Amino acid sequence: MQINNPISHSEKWDFILMGPMVKGIVMIRRFRIVFFSIAFLLIHPALSLAGQFKVTRVYDGDTFKAKGYDIEIKVRLAGIDTPETSKRKGQPSQPYSQKAKKHLAALILNKVVDIKGYGLDRYNRILGVIYLNGKNINLEMVKAGLAEVYRGTPPRGLALDAFWQGEKQAREIKKGIWSLGHSYISPKEWRRSSKSY
Repeated sequence: MQINNPISHSEKWDFILMGPMVKGIVMIRRFRIVFFSIAFLLIHPALSLAGQFKVTRVYDGDTFKAKGYDIEIKVRLAGIDTPETSKRKGQPSQPYSQKAKKHLAALILNKVVDIKGYGLDRYNRILGVIYLNGKNINLEMVKAGLAEVYRGTPPRGLALDAFWQGEKQAREIKKGIWSLGHSYISPKEWRRSSKSY
């Protein structure tokens, strides 16, 4: 006895071949929803902490990459500026740039951090204040003498009072970059005068 199958042989192959495509479309839609939700939260600081991300790479003293919610983001620590690393082989890096990078890595690399977003910078990195166990990592970089308060216009809604106080204290005890005295050049001036930028 032959059973009448409502799906023809060619329709069966269409279904089998379309299965991965349908899964792919569903995954893309989920990714878009998650990505835009997180981007919205990170860009709108009034909404507080956007979420937790695992730090996967530290590029320099104020920039890192993190993963979470099935996306990867690049984050620039808001409100601070750290010594510049060279972008080309053979070009000198700014004094304390490697110490700043290593210090930031020691604080957050391979750890889950909270990010409070303050929009995007001109390189489409998220401007964020980073928290680990309730500690403000941006402020810790300033207190360690490995960052100065950012001299440009801060992101809207970011209060810098604690950063200025931390910088003042680090300057007074000549910690980190402040030990260079009059030979210290701000990262902003270094970028302006260096041909590697």
